[in-house]
Amino acid sequence: MNITMILEMAASADDRAVVTAGGRSRSAAEVLDLARRAATDFDGYPAVLYTGVNDLAYPVALFGAAMAGVPFVPLNYRLGESQLAALRERHPGARVLGQEPVGPWLDSLAGKDPMEDADRPAAHYDGDAVAVIIYTSGTTAAPKAAILRHRHLLAYVLNTIEFSSAAAEDATVVAVPPYHIAGLTNLLSNLYSGRRVVYLDAFEPRQWIETVRREKVTHAMVVPTMLARIVEATTDADVGQPFVKSLAYGGARTPRPVIERALQLFPDTNFVNAYGLTETASSIAVLGPEDHREAIASDDPTVRDRLGSVGRPLPGIEILIRDEEGVATPDGETGLVFVRGEQISGEYGGRSVLDADGWFATRDLGRLDAAGFLYIEGRSDDTIIRGGENIAPAEIEDVLHAHPTISEAAVIGVPDPEWGQRIVAVVVGSGDVDEIKQYVRDRLRSSKTPDAVVFHSDLPRTETGKLLRRNLVSELEKNPA
Repeated sequence: MNITMILEMAASADDRAVVTAGGRSRSAAEVLDLARRAATDFDGYPAVLYTGVNDLAYPVALFGAAMAGVPFVPLNYRLGESQLAALRERHPGARVLGQEPVGPWLDSLAGKDPMEDADRPAAHYDGDAVAVIIYTSGTTAAPKAAILRHRHLLAYVLNTIEFSSAAAEDATVVAVPPYHIAGLTNLLSNLYSGRRVVYLDAFEPRQWIETVRREKVTHAMVVPTMLARIVEATTDADVGQPFVKSLAYGGARTPRPVIERALQLFPDTNFVNAYGLTETASSIAVLGPEDHREAIASDDPTVRDRLGSVGRPLPGIEILIRDEEGVATPDGETGLVFVRGEQISGEYGGRSVLDADGWFATRDLGRLDAAGFLYIEGRSDDTIIRGGENIAPAEIEDVLHAHPTISEAAVIGVPDPEWGQRIVAVVVGSGDVDEIKQYVRDRLRSSKTPDAVVFHSDLPRTETGKLLRRNLVSELEKNPA
């Protein structure tokens, strides 16, 4: 089996529109026909590189590549030309889409004979074949080519989504870019459920809100920076107006004040916090709507703290926390997060990094509570070692996010001759430095109090909201605080 099965099943279910972009819509049958024609166009190429924006051409190119039996490689169109060229050079001879507008290419498919099932070699249905290659965002190093095979993507969809379960009027708005794993799996899961996908080629909060109303959008997925901007852009006139029934957020840590404010503004919306990685073919743990409501309403601090968790594992997923020696940790103790399951790839450029028992090291630090809720406390690479003590930046950042005059915060370690590393808090907002330090000291022990506080107008992030700590470290190494 390959992911084409999802489109074929959607096309056999009904003739509803399944994708909308730029004011145009297409049914699954129309996308399937175009994808078959695209497969003819792609036949003989070693890969299909997509450097365009969210567009009707995106699903056509994805499924066309699957039918042609070649990897689909969505690239970050926002990269500089030299960076894009370097990625293209990794795929010599590939068919490249998006350097020119993709609309004419889509229109040109009408003149091509479709590649029919009978013309496709059986090998193209091999679930172990490479479906997609996604280059990781490279927040700490050069991008790596994460391999996702058809079986990984199908395991995610088939284990978590019920076929054709969406209501006829359901629609989801997708503004995450096509080169992000969430953009890919949003398309697959919504196609399978029967929910129409409404694409935005860029995110702007007021446009997003207006699209929700105009297209009668019922579901959405956003990254934390998008959610924060939606909350900021929501006016008194918006409160009580139609809003999405379900909103999933994820891709990076979400400041707790942001989600608390969102829950206040949109009490009828079902919020879902989804945690996953490119290498895990999307979400592996979810904090569901009832978890959110129970946490926000509870007087029990243990239950209320679950609002800061990413929930519990999805069906078919196992999660294990290990210490640095590889030994499983007790409930509540922080360690390295390992995951295992059918959808887990853990493969880069043909090299698997799964251990002998199939566990994938996420490189995230986290802990599991007694009820199985997972708390992510940052990347292991981000750990600050100050005077021999390991300090997780996320713990300090959570305190700073609660400060009334700070909207964003990043905590990093910079070299120090006496302590090994010193703690620097880079914040967006205002306030007195000594007061901010005391604010942290009152809530955490003194060894976790920032040695310096630096004010920025914004923080460097990827388009999907991940904090680029290395940029801040590099800046402060050149200009010490």
